[in-house]
Amino acid sequence: MAAPKAARIPSLIYGTAWKKDQTRALVKQALLTGFRGVDTAAQPKHYQEDLVGQGIRDAIAEGGLRREDLYIQTKFTSIHGQDPNKMPYNPEKSITNQVSSSVASSLHNLRHLEDPKAKSYLDCLVLHSPFPSMKDTQEAWRAMEIHVPQQVRTLGISNIYQLENLKALYDFATIKPSVVQNRFYPATGYDTAIRGFCAEKGMIYQSFWTLTGSPRLLQSTPVAMLAERVGVSKPVAVYGLVLGLGNTSILCGTTNSQRMQEDLVGVKMIKEWAEASPEVWRGHMKAFQASISV
Repeated sequence: MAAPKAARIPSLIYGTAWKKDQTRALVKQALLTGFRGVDTAAQPKHYQEDLVGQGIRDAIAEGGLRREDLYIQTKFTSIHGQDPNKMPYNPEKSITNQVSSSVASSLHNLRHLEDPKAKSYLDCLVLHSPFPSMKDTQEAWRAMEIHVPQQVRTLGISNIYQLENLKALYDFATIKPSVVQNRFYPATGYDTAIRGFCAEKGMIYQSFWTLTGSPRLLQSTPVAMLAERVGVSKPVAVYGLVLGLGNTSILCGTTNSQRMQEDLVGVKMIKEWAEASPEVWRGHMKAFQASISV
């Protein structure tokens, strides 16, 4: 029997990095507020993946949510990004073995049922960063492919900022990446070339650091004009314009329950306004694209 497809990638995905002991409560709150995507990592240094899973199970139990309605994404993090005292695998083993152990740990942590023996799956497994060598990156990718489609539905890559490296991985891969998750900020020219390649190949570009990495965008004219016209905050206007670039989703990690609601509602308001005023919307997008091309 064929495994079901991954859930659709939501426009806004709840990011769980650095939430520490608040992780469980915040994930539950985000899902009950309306988020349908969760991003985490098997990296105890910055994420509490087990608490993410508990938050997911809490929300399913209390909110009547179904697992198939959720997009759950985690990452395999190499030893270069791990705390040597807290790893989800044995660093002395091969990369292939490390991936297998990491996936097993994530499947257990992120199960949607309390029963620890219940079968679970991941909508996307992301390679947290390329290895220093392409050879090791390729070994990790092959090891990730082994788990598709039964345990893992799709694969992705994060923190890859050289277009030639992304193209090399894409050409090598038997199972092509479905998502590319990168910082969206001026230092990389807002990933214009990488976003273009993603659009060409049908990959979703997942933006993180969208607000904190680009504080000048909050003060830009296109953002201010859209915020005023639609009646949303400037941060929500930034989200709406980044999503307007197409083939894009955004990691949102707010810890404020009111902001969670404002972000979800505001993004929907912008979409509805854009559909009702397409010509004006195109003008806003043209101005925004010019502002991130400088």
